[in-house]
Amino acid sequence: MSDTRAFCPRCGDPVPDRPSSEVPGAADPLRPSATVELCDACYFDDFDFVDAPDRIDVRVCSQCGAVHRGRRWVDVGAEDYTDVAIDEVADALGVHVDVADVAWQVEPEQVDPNTIRMHCCFTGTVRGEPVEDHVVVPVRIARQTCTRCGRIAGDYYASVVQLRAANRAPTSEEVERTKTIANRVVADMEATGDRNAFVTEMSEVDEGLNVKVSTNKIGKKIANKVVEEFGGSVTDSETLVTEDEDGNEVYRVTFAVRLPPFTPGDVIDLADDDGGPVLVRSARGNLKGLRVTTGERYEASYEEGNAPEARKLGEIDDAVETTVVAVEDANAVQVLDPETYEAKTIARPDYFDPEAETVPVLKSRAGLHVLPDDD
Repeated sequence: MSDTRAFCPRCGDPVPDRPSSEVPGAADPLRPSATVELCDACYFDDFDFVDAPDRIDVRVCSQCGAVHRGRRWVDVGAEDYTDVAIDEVADALGVHVDVADVAWQVEPEQVDPNTIRMHCCFTGTVRGEPVEDHVVVPVRIARQTCTRCGRIAGDYYASVVQLRAANRAPTSEEVERTKTIANRVVADMEATGDRNAFVTEMSEVDEGLNVKVSTNKIGKKIANKVVEEFGGSVTDSETLVTEDEDGNEVYRVTFAVRLPPFTPGDVIDLADDDGGPVLVRSARGNLKGLRVTTGERYEASYEEGNAPEARKLGEIDDAVETTVVAVEDANAVQVLDPETYEAKTIARPDYFDPEAETVPVLKSRAGLHVLPDDD
């Protein structure tokens, strides 16, 4: 009866029978097509549990902490570079495909500010036998400047948002709110992983505010959100600034935001209108407000939009408290003139509280008018 046992192609010793799940594919190197297996001794002579590089170099941005991976910079959000080193080592190490139940742990050793020695311990099972290996991988931290931080340092920008207003300067509220909108747009873009999103500069000028940003997309978003909140219009213009490495023309875009001439809280006297002054409530779309003589709602026509022909009489903040002398009827009330202290009969708007002892009034070239108590 013939012997059917397999023999090791290297040393000639018999290879014991074992379940196929415990026998990794290790063919005879002299006869690659043969289906024989090496014995345990010969197999482990050539067995490398872990494939580790001699050293790993990690490029990090000294300004923002981003890590260079592949061909781009990545924000990793690590608290220190030890976390980065562990991730890089985990990506660089290779474990033999025949090892089952692999487990590993790493102990970092800070050699100096730019060098971390990673002590790695691996355990697993091969051919039913437990195996263990220890490797030490030095990680060298190379501090550089990422593309984004380099652009910021160089005052790079691709578009400008110019905040202006018709026949006036933007208010401090409009300026500060535009700054907030710009920062929020950039933050939202950064949250999506866009590393090219940043504000280069915000500068207040006599005419309003200039916001320089890194991309045309960001500039357009900021301009549209400002108009969405305050009303007005946006126009854009391109200026050729350079050519890229492929010879394509590169343009810088200016987004000119022009706010309406009137803002909420303004009291205006409309031209060719006998309905009385209007307290502006909104300048988005068509101008809207309240008649301070009657309390009725007002909305400019489509043709007038947010800039009807009018003159500004004052603002709601200019109103002063004065004493109510008497309520004469449904359309008139008598109050003290805040300057002369004379009793004057003026129009009684719907929002007037007949039980009130004092009311806010605005005195202007159009006369004396009761304003709403917004508090």
